Amino acid sequence: MSLAIAVKGTEGIVLAADSRVTLEARKQGAPPLPITFDNATKLLSFSGDEHKYVGAITYGAAVIGSRTAHSFVSEFEQTMLSEKPRRLSIKEYAGSLSSFFLKQWRETVLGGYTGPDMTFVVGGYSPGSAYGEIFLFSVPNRPDPEPQHENGFGMTWGGQLEVVSRLIHGFDPQLMGIAQRVLNLDDKQTQALLAELRSKLQYPIPWEVLAMQDCVDLATFLIRSTMTAQRMAVALRGVGGAIDVATITRTRGIEYVQQKKIHGEVM
Repeated sequence: MSLAIAVKGTEGIVLAADSRVTLEARKQGAPPLPITFDNATKLLSFSGDEHKYVGAITYGAAVIGSRTAHSFVSEFEQTMLSEKPRRLSIKEYAGSLSSFFLKQWRETVLGGYTGPDMTFVVGGYSPGSAYGEIFLFSVPNRPDPEPQHENGFGMTWGGQLEVVSRLIHGFDPQLMGIAQRVLNLDDKQTQALLAELRSKLQYPIPWEVLAMQDCVDLATFLIRSTMTAQRMAVALRGVGGAIDVATITRTRGIEYVQQKKIHGEVM
């Protein structure tokens, strides 16, 4: 499942993601067994100075066929970015990524798939823009990039949100479905309840005030808190491994704050 967070602040954009991939091992006549790998890269960046002002994070479906999103980056650069050897707008980058990964999905995943989409959050600076932009899309079901926080600043997140939503919104994501069923609410009443809960319980974060370091600290805190909480619970431990974090600014482009590295034995 994973957890990926993008924060759009006044000083730049922060992208952060964990490194765990969870797959299901299946044997005939036995229940599926979750298998985890803790060294996946879910924070994507691209080579070339003209493409250093954009990055992406991914969550949801761990693989297309048997390959992670990161394993396709070289192919994406050769097939899509090589055709556009210039700095693109963030919307163009999001559109190119969506077209590329939708093609991979349709060529690889068999019909009848009922699992989660592979979702991407693309962030960065378009040429001449004073502030960053964030777009979200999912393959195969929502491939059109959707702008996030167009007229302001804030956080876009996805994956296993049980802990994060309780910290920020004040309640678990399942609450509204439970309330609607138990209290027999219609959709209008459910939306009214949701708005009231958020207005009273949501943690008051002043996004316009947060410096870049605050945005980094927030994203890292939320992912680390999820990892720690999952270690104490009898539940799917879908968030784990190292936390990769990068910033994107108007003048410097993408810079990694922390990034896992390949190493030998730890003595």
